[in-house]
Amino acid sequence: MSYEILLTNGAVSPFQITATTYKTWKVWKIQFKDGKEVMLYKCGNEWVQRNEDELDADLLLIIGNQIDHINTAVI
Repeated sequence: MSYEILLTNGAVSPFQITATTYKTWKVWKIQFKDGKEVMLYKCGNEWVQRNEDELDADLLLIIGNQIDHINTAVI
């Protein structure tokens, strides 16, 4: 699914969320229009990212909350 987020600098950043599986974990791949790609997963109630990904904490929580909202709407 495609989404847009308003960044603190006023820019709008479109991104796409894709659910997938990595090894045995359910993960969400986030692809930004500029080519940046991050992978998120949930550990308990906390959203985390791979060590090599560099989303700031606020953006990580915003995107994670959006994924939670999507998953709740689907159930």
